[in-house]
Amino acid sequence: MSDAPNATQYARTSRTTPTRYRDRASWERAEIHAILDSAWLCHLGFVADGAPVVLPTIFARVDDRLYLHGSTGSRPLRAAGAPEGLPVCVTVTQVDGLVLTKSAFNHSVNFRSVVAHGTAEQVTDPDELAMALDALVDQAVPGRSGDVRRANPKELAKTAVIRLVLDEVSAKTRADGADDDEDDLDLPHWSGVVPVRTVYDAPVPHPGTERELPDYLRDFQPGSAPC
Repeated sequence: MSDAPNATQYARTSRTTPTRYRDRASWERAEIHAILDSAWLCHLGFVADGAPVVLPTIFARVDDRLYLHGSTGSRPLRAAGAPEGLPVCVTVTQVDGLVLTKSAFNHSVNFRSVVAHGTAEQVTDPDELAMALDALVDQAVPGRSGDVRRANPKELAKTAVIRLVLDEVSAKTRADGADDDEDDLDLPHWSGVVPVRTVYDAPVPHPGTERELPDYLRDFQPGSAPC
């Protein structure tokens, strides 16, 4: 199954169409990009020696591309450098609430997630690599890439970035309240939602840092990555 994409949606495929709770799925570019831009940690799935492997790593979105950071010595980064690339699945999840119901069975989680399938390739063009490395820094802390020393040749030799074009991708979300069964409504148990959010505390300077806190950190808020 595959539906053609358009200017506002990614194509629907069998891999991006859930078999359960299809009403929670979305192929809207704006929604998918918003979820990706609110995060900086993803999980990279691939197959190595016939077995599945899932690794956490940082990422950045630039237009319809995901850039993932790693070491030149890591298995997926080396494999992505092969001419055929590396088949991968990249997952990003944001937890927004714990949903507590009167029955153990109906407990759930409010979340926003994106799953992307495709073939990852290693970034080798120097200009694209420099852009991707800046984007990776800014994905977590917008504005930071302009306030650091750039990687030198020795550091670049140890650093690899892979690229995944967003093509076969979808989002899935839950943003509902507690869904108690009608037969459970009179039970004497508490039900409801415990909201979950990421909080960034005040930055703690290194003892050798004499500079005042830069504006991009003074006003830093979670989910403030640029679109």
